[in-house]
Amino acid sequence: MTILGWILQGLLAAMFLMAGFGKVTGSKMHREAFVHWRLPQWFRVVTGLVELIGAALLIIGYWQKDFAIAGALILGVTAIGGLITHLRVKDGFKETFMIVLLGIIAFILLFILI
Repeated sequence: MTILGWILQGLLAAMFLMAGFGKVTGSKMHREAFVHWRLPQWFRVVTGLVELIGAALLIIGYWQKDFAIAGALILGVTAIGGLITHLRVKDGFKETFMIVLLGIIAFILLFILI
């Protein structure tokens, strides 16, 4: 794998570890966001767990490439779901930008790994 791949893998793992941990622990920002998106709070926990699993797979992927591929795919699909959520409630570019960026990074990483 290239140095670019390692950097993207680490960046993606760090971002989704922080986001997933915030969702699972129920930070005020994430609770309010799920209310804004008209999604139930149990879905916040499920989303956080998926993000944590994807990030863990990316970390394991430094030693086993197949895990990194699975992690990038899971997080890329999760980002698509996040984009759809933002579009559904008509969020602006400012609110939608980060999940779009993370999704693009996830799919770039996936193509680097394959």
